[in-house]
Amino acid sequence: MYLKSIQVTNFKSVEDSGEFDIAPVTCLVGKNESGKSAILLALASLNPHNATLLNLDRERDYPRRLLTQYDSIHGNDGAIAISTKWELTDSDAQKVEDQIGNGVLKSNQVTVFRRYERDIEIKANLDYKQAVELLYQRFALNAPERSVLGSPSNTYELIKSLETLESPTTKHQELLQHLKAKGTVTVQLRRLISEMLPSFMYVASYDRMDGAIQLEHTNELIQNDQLDHDDHQGIKLFCEFLEYAGVSIDDIVNARRYETFTAKLQAASNNITDQILEYWTQNPDLDVLVKVEQARPDDPPPFNDGTIARARIQNQLHRVDTPFSERSAGFVWFFSFLVKFAQIKDDESPVILLLDEPGLSLHGKAQADLLRFFEEKLVPNHQIIYSTHSPFMVPASAFDRVRIVEDKIAEQGTRRTSLGTKVREDVLELEPDTLVPLQGALGYEITQSLFVGEHTLLVDGPSDVLYLQALSAVARSHNKSGLDNRWTLCPAGGIDKIMPFVSLFAGNRLHVAVLSDISCGDKRKLTRITESSVLQAGHLFTIADFIDATEGDIEDLFDPELYIQIVNLAYALEGSHILTIDKVNSVDLTTTRMVKRVEALFRLMPDTIPIFNHFTPASWQISNLGALEEKPEALARTLSVAEKVFDEYNALL
Repeated sequence: MYLKSIQVTNFKSVEDSGEFDIAPVTCLVGKNESGKSAILLALASLNPHNATLLNLDRERDYPRRLLTQYDSIHGNDGAIAISTKWELTDSDAQKVEDQIGNGVLKSNQVTVFRRYERDIEIKANLDYKQAVELLYQRFALNAPERSVLGSPSNTYELIKSLETLESPTTKHQELLQHLKAKGTVTVQLRRLISEMLPSFMYVASYDRMDGAIQLEHTNELIQNDQLDHDDHQGIKLFCEFLEYAGVSIDDIVNARRYETFTAKLQAASNNITDQILEYWTQNPDLDVLVKVEQARPDDPPPFNDGTIARARIQNQLHRVDTPFSERSAGFVWFFSFLVKFAQIKDDESPVILLLDEPGLSLHGKAQADLLRFFEEKLVPNHQIIYSTHSPFMVPASAFDRVRIVEDKIAEQGTRRTSLGTKVREDVLELEPDTLVPLQGALGYEITQSLFVGEHTLLVDGPSDVLYLQALSAVARSHNKSGLDNRWTLCPAGGIDKIMPFVSLFAGNRLHVAVLSDISCGDKRKLTRITESSVLQAGHLFTIADFIDATEGDIEDLFDPELYIQIVNLAYALEGSHILTIDKVNSVDLTTTRMVKRVEALFRLMPDTIPIFNHFTPASWQISNLGALEEKPEALARTLSVAEKVFDEYNALL
C-alpha cells in the first residue's frame, strides 16, 4: 500500500489541516509551535509501530479550547483525528480480489481513518451486488434458491435474508455458515486492509549507540528479553551495529580459534567502515574498528569485569584511534541513525517513517548526506515524512516534496482568532518567518548551480560575460581563437568578492581562473589575492595585462572607435548627443578607462537620455553582432586584443 494523502482534524493544534499529498519523501517545514509534530503524531496514531501510541485520547489529544463542546460537535459518532488515502499495489489488489471476488473492488484507492477511542475504519468503492452474485455462483444456488432470498443489495442484507428462511436448503446453510465465518464483504475488506496497512514509526528522540558493551551482561539482557527497555537502547544499537557489520555477538563469542576470532573482527571493521563512509563524507580518513578484549580491573563498572566489545574510530590522517563516545556529537548521531534505520529496511511488515527534526547536530553537508541516505537506502522500502527547520534538509531540487505547516491566525479588528494548523503545498505564498528555510535552501542551491562546469572563469559582472561571449563568437567567425567552450563564465561581483567567492566554493574541487577589471586603487587587493594562494599560480589576470596600461575595464578590450559605436547604437543617440572619439578624449579625467569617460559624458546629457550603465551596451551588442562588422579596422584591432585573452586562458586548460 502506498500513502497518497493525509488530512488531520481535531488533533492538538490542528482543527483541520486540509488534505495534502504525500511523496516518497515528504518534508514538513514550519516555525516552532506551528504544529509539525502534531501532524506526525496524528499520523502515527493511525497504525502505530509503537503500541504505546495505540489509543487516541480525547482529553490528551483533542483541541483543548473545544474540549467542552466535543459531544455537541461530534455526537455519538466521535471526532475523526486522521484520515488517509492509499493506493493499493497490484499485488495488494490481487489479494483483495482473491478474498472477496473479482470485480468487487471497483478502485485501487481506499480511505483509512480513525476516530477517538475507536479502531481504524476503511472506505472503499465496492460493487456489493457483484459480491452477492459471486457468492451465488460459488455455492451454485439455482433460480428458486435465489428467488426466496429476495434482492439483497449487499452481503449484510444477504445474511439477514438467509437467517430468516423458514426452510433453508443445504446450499443456503453452507452459504450462511461461510458468511458468518468470513463476515460481510466490508468486514473482510477491513481485515485485509488492516493486515496490509503499513505501521507508522514516529521518532523524535534519536538514541545514540554506546561505544562499548559488556558481552556477558548484554547476553543476559537478550536472554531475558530486556534489550528493548528504554534504558538499554544504546546497548541494543551496539548489537544492531554488529549485525549491520555482518557479524553477531554469538559469532564473536563462539569463535574458538584466534585466527577465526581475528578474521571476524576485521571483517566486521571493514564492512562497517565501507557502509558508514558511503554516507559520511565529512572525513574520508576514518576507519571503524571493532575490538573485543578482557576487561581491565581499574576501568569503571561494568567494564572492569568479563569481556568487553568496543567500537573505536581510527583516524588514518592523524594515526590515532579514539573511543566512539569521544567523537563529535554529529558523527555519533549520524552513525547511530544509520545503524538503526539500516535494520528497519529488513522488517517483514511495511513501515512508514515519521522523523521529527532529524539531523539537528549535523553540519550542513552532513545533512545533505542524510537526505542521500533517505533516497538511496530507505525510500526503496519505506515512505518517509520528516519535519525540519534547516535549509540543508529542504530538498531545493524537489520543492514539490515540501509541505508548509502554519499556525493560521484570523484578525478581525483588534481580535485575533486561531484557525489552527494548516498544511499547504504552495511554497510560494508564505509568511516571512516560515519562508526562511526555503530561502536558505534555494539560495544555497542557486550559488552551487553557478558552477555548471568543471572549469570556471570568474569575471566582474554580467556585462563581462556578454562581452566575452560576443567577442568569442565574432573571433571564431573570423577564423581566430575564441574562448574554449569548457570555460564556464561566472560573475563574481568585483575584485573585492573574488577571494571569498573562491574560498566559499573551494570544496567543489573546481578549476577556477579570474579575469578582473582594475583601477589604480586595486593593486593592493590583487597582491592580497595572489599571496593568499586561493588560486593556482598564473590563474589571475586583469584587463590591464592585455592592453598595455595600468588600469582597464572589460570595455577597454574594444577599440575606442568600436566601443563608442556600440554605445551610440545601444542608446540610439542622435544629433549633438552622439559620442565621438574627440568628445571622449576631451573629458578631463585622470583615468584612461573608457567606460568612466563615457559615464562622465552621459552625466551631461539631458533627462530625456537614459542614465548610462555597463549592462545596456553589452546586452545590445550580444544581440547585434553584425553591427561590429561596420567598423572592420576597429574590429580587427579589437579581435587582436581579444585573441590574446582567449589564448591565455585556453592555455590554462
